[in-house]
Amino acid sequence: MSFYTDLIGTSPILTVSLAGLIVVILEALFKKSETISYIFSIISLIVAGFFSIYTYPMYSTAFNSMIAVGGYASFFDFVFCLGALLTILLSKDYLIKRKTNYGEFYILILFATAGMMFLASGLDLIITFLGIELMSISLYVLSGFVRTDPKSNEAGLKYLLLGAFATGFLLFGITFIYGSTTTTNLKIISANIQNYQSDFLFWLGVGFLLIGFSFKVAAVPFHMWAPDAYEGAPTPASGFMSAVSKSAAFGAFVLVFIFGLNGTNEQVRQAIAVISVLSMALGNIIAISQTNIKRMLAYSSIAHAGYILVGLASANELGKQGILYYSLAYVLMQVGAFGVVSIVEKEENKSLDIKDYAGLGHRKPLIGVLMSIFMFALTGFPPFAGFVGKYYLFASAVQAGMTWLAVAGVLATLVSVYYYLNVVVNMYLKEAPSEVYNPSDEKISASGSFAILISAIGIFIIGILPTLVTRYFEKLF
Repeated sequence: MSFYTDLIGTSPILTVSLAGLIVVILEALFKKSETISYIFSIISLIVAGFFSIYTYPMYSTAFNSMIAVGGYASFFDFVFCLGALLTILLSKDYLIKRKTNYGEFYILILFATAGMMFLASGLDLIITFLGIELMSISLYVLSGFVRTDPKSNEAGLKYLLLGAFATGFLLFGITFIYGSTTTTNLKIISANIQNYQSDFLFWLGVGFLLIGFSFKVAAVPFHMWAPDAYEGAPTPASGFMSAVSKSAAFGAFVLVFIFGLNGTNEQVRQAIAVISVLSMALGNIIAISQTNIKRMLAYSSIAHAGYILVGLASANELGKQGILYYSLAYVLMQVGAFGVVSIVEKEENKSLDIKDYAGLGHRKPLIGVLMSIFMFALTGFPPFAGFVGKYYLFASAVQAGMTWLAVAGVLATLVSVYYYLNVVVNMYLKEAPSEVYNPSDEKISASGSFAILISAIGIFIIGILPTLVTRYFEKLF
């Protein structure tokens, strides 16, 4: 490929990266430039989304086979642009409400999205590392964005310290693999994988990579940071961190473990299966006892990481399709749910308890219906996308001879019914004390209502017609 075609192929990444730099300049040059930054960020993400659709049929590589172009990479680029766009649409009113309406928020979202794009298109472990760092550093700052809130400060610090520790594991893994193979290119490693089957250093590196990636997807036992980070972060950013960054990490997980390491060996797949079961069990069980809705959604996101890991442990075609489909569905479900939480939330972290949702379905019928859709979808009820995603993932485990893993997933899903439907029960079957409710609360802007409506309609449409998405999985590379 020529330099020109390399630029065209990587245009989604370049657009978002350039947009981030331009917003930095806007913030430096103009006072009160938050509205300009907000509008420019939205336009940039829409343009990058169109570029990801345009580059989809390319199926190639760019910059000396370091970056994947088209197919798999373009699909994830579109998912990240969509997730970032919905987050920004939901953020403006929330930031004004929390008195933190600074343009730096949009810069962080754009740079985190660029990092995610590098992650899901990196065919070289150096690009993977570059993507993970660009994404992570942006998310560390997003976690602690509300500087006046002690919880936000605590979230940022915890995420930074544990994230830096996990990055060490990832870098060690890359170092050991390079020491064994003398390359960091996944295509070369994949072509010569048979030569490393008995190489202890190589498999030690793979183990370290598994630890590093497990931290990024908040899988047990590397999940400790997630509830505090999601609780302390601005609520729309919590949805972005828990869903979009998780999809990015799984994008890299698939590239490295299934494409680069040819599905790895049986021992690594069994280790992934064990992490999956632990994540599904612990995430769902602890979520039951949560009274704060952000912490409940945080623990449930650990369980959802476990569901997606089922597809990775299966390491077959159905597993790959399940991971891609569920990544899109989960972004819509989780960003939408956190979007509703950001609308209901009052100043100074008030109205974040599940009991504060009492009577919401009667006071605000639209918000009640949309939140119910997100809760049903996250549980895995048909006809929503969550059901189809779980079907693909659990079917892949059965196909791979891991029926026990599929059974564990179904049992974990049954546990989740309790705490998700508890929110719906509160909204429709319980009445709020009259002194708690103020008619001016829960105002919903046009951009916020548009974002959660798009999320709800999306999970309904791709749930009824999954082939709208799955037909793009027939050829990925």
